[in-house]
Amino acid sequence: MSNEQRIRGALFYLSVAVFLTGLPLILSFALGYKFNPRTFKFTKTGIISLKTQPQGADVYLDGKLLNDKTPVTINELLPGPYSLKIELKRHYPWVAQVNVEPRKVARFERIILFPDRPNIKQLNQDKVSSFWVDKEGGRVYYFNQEENILYKSNLEGEKFEEIGSIPQGFSSLPKELKISHDRQQMLIFSAHQICALTLKGQGDLAYLKAPVILKFPNKQVNNVFWHSDSYHLILVTDKDVEVLESDENSKPVILVSLNSKNPGIFYDTDKDALYFMDSQRGEDGILYNNTYKLELSNKENLLDDLIKLRQNAQD
Repeated sequence: MSNEQRIRGALFYLSVAVFLTGLPLILSFALGYKFNPRTFKFTKTGIISLKTQPQGADVYLDGKLLNDKTPVTINELLPGPYSLKIELKRHYPWVAQVNVEPRKVARFERIILFPDRPNIKQLNQDKVSSFWVDKEGGRVYYFNQEENILYKSNLEGEKFEEIGSIPQGFSSLPKELKISHDRQQMLIFSAHQICALTLKGQGDLAYLKAPVILKFPNKQVNNVFWHSDSYHLILVTDKDVEVLESDENSKPVILVSLNSKNPGIFYDTDKDALYFMDSQRGEDGILYNNTYKLELSNKENLLDDLIKLRQNAQD
């Protein structure tokens, strides 16, 4: 056998030995395993998936900048905690501590990077104490408590103008303002008063009809809702649920007496249904919180009939 044949044979067996020695390593990487220097064992790896809005952000993994920008998938990560930081110029960074688990993908695919200079615009052009947004009508209403004046603008703060004043009899800072369904009336309420005002077609106050001020000195008004007939008011106080007309001579009808002073409230304006919570004593003598639905549909003049029945009973 020549020397050349011996050398070829030696190289062949050396190649086979190297291949057999490296085969486990090759298969480990192919199957998602990676050598863990802390345990000196091959360990199944995990993945981190990142997507941002907007895209193209830099990603730092344990302080090291990666070559790829978002969206990015970071593969072959040994199990354990990692610090993530995502940066994009002129945006606030996103920072998180992520725990990678073997054979799992840690997904962070709804990351929003907010501008560091948000688009903030002042809407009012005069002093205001409070405001209310009428989204459906496309208006913002403002109240200047010092001068008792109401203003309005569109949703962008344009066409800012005075529309009128709240009557002097309404003395306290309003909690909220609400527009009736026919968009011809406005109510403003505070802790012990309700004021109903007539509106013109463009949202200005009209005094063809005198403002109505209803006072509740012995009750605290928690919320008021317009009924779909744009005439009746659904009043929730710390003592009861009442229905009354938006008229100064209205006599409230108590529909429900409440045990909770400040119950949770939701009014479905489409179906005239009031959802509220109240505590009731069970047969075991323990007070339980329950959720109730009070239907106030105006079919067949239900509210008018209810008020007439109550008034006849009182007479």
